[in-house]
Amino acid sequence: MVALKLLKSGRSLLILLLAFALLQTRPALATNGYFRHGYGIQHRAMAGAGAALSLTPLSVATNPAALVGMGKRLDISFGLFNPNREYTVSGNPSGFPGTFPLAPGTVESDSRVFALPSIGLSLEWAGYAIGFAIYGNGGMNTNYPTKTFNNPQIDFNPPTGVDLAQAFFAVTVAREFAPGHSLGVTGIFAFQRFKAEGLFAFSPFSLEPNHLTNNGHTNSTGFGARFGYLGKFGDVLSIGAAFQTKIYMSEFDDYAGLFAEHGDFDIPANWVAGIALKLNDYITLAGDVQEVFYSDIASVGNPMNPAFGNCFGTVQSTGNADSDQNCLGGDQGPGFAWNDMTTVKIGLQIKASESLTVRAGASHGEQPIPTSDVLFNILAPGVIEDHITAGFSQKLSPKLTLNVAAMHAFSHSVVGDNPLEAPGQQQIKLKMNQYEGEVGLSINL
Repeated sequence: MVALKLLKSGRSLLILLLAFALLQTRPALATNGYFRHGYGIQHRAMAGAGAALSLTPLSVATNPAALVGMGKRLDISFGLFNPNREYTVSGNPSGFPGTFPLAPGTVESDSRVFALPSIGLSLEWAGYAIGFAIYGNGGMNTNYPTKTFNNPQIDFNPPTGVDLAQAFFAVTVAREFAPGHSLGVTGIFAFQRFKAEGLFAFSPFSLEPNHLTNNGHTNSTGFGARFGYLGKFGDVLSIGAAFQTKIYMSEFDDYAGLFAEHGDFDIPANWVAGIALKLNDYITLAGDVQEVFYSDIASVGNPMNPAFGNCFGTVQSTGNADSDQNCLGGDQGPGFAWNDMTTVKIGLQIKASESLTVRAGASHGEQPIPTSDVLFNILAPGVIEDHITAGFSQKLSPKLTLNVAAMHAFSHSVVGDNPLEAPGQQQIKLKMNQYEGEVGLSINL
């Protein structure tokens, strides 16, 4: 009866959660690879640091154990994200038979502003902390107003780009098992949406050229879990750690001729560990280390195998798809060659007054794209390495707090040869920077 009453009383809040779920399928772009630099507006104001802090119901996206002690609270935020992406091709085509040249010049991606909402709800029941949250990864989105991969043998060569969006629906249960020490687990339902355009030039290299490009949006779903621990040692030191399993997703059937393993695009496992030091009653310093295992996902981590060039026309001529697994869509087919990415995050929180808390942060991670695989990564130039952030929380009343955060990701570039041209003939430069601003409310229920 108690649970039923709780469910009925929160019906309007759950409807709001579902409404935000629809917004989360809007595309954006990468920050740490294609993971966001932080989850929850308070954490994003600290460059994503805070695995050892309980700041918001959305802390569960970093550490599920942080939900303990949150009370009954609703956090809601809305952000605008501005990624600026471009590629530059230098060097003229060689004209040699069997090469795959690109047109020289610089091209900037359109679609520069995206909406990024998030919402988290924390409740208490029978000694447990219960949480519901909806948030998203940046995804990968490019929209180049040109025929980047042009094939003169194909009449229809539309502009080039991809659109990947990821939304996560999280349900968390956490409990303190000893004074100052808590454990939490989050069940995650993941939803993906994807579209690719302008890739017809790769048709001769694909196991399923009819499922390679320009098939509109297609969806994928899957389940995973996140486990966390948070411990407080005295009044100064807190330690937190969490691990998220790989999320096994259903295949993008309409793009089975593009992604490795016949359209598979799982979400990689990742872990985070953090420490927080309460230096005095006003200043808290937090530091996190996060690692994302991109290389474990074939469609993301597979390199462009040298045998890829041997795929040209072989599938259509032999009809033996099983023998051509180095081709697009095959088990060893080309991916984006992303390496695992480790990011270090440092955040500062200052209680300026009883009603005002200010925050700032910085993070650094070595971008995941090797110089040998810049060709495919024109579609997904996740080359950002450094972020700076700032924000504040201002109490408006005992039950209502205004939260604000801003982020700038510094411009970074990666340069490498076009691997399908004559050696040294053409170079491709991927370049990107980002801005983000966000505002939200915390409501004590």
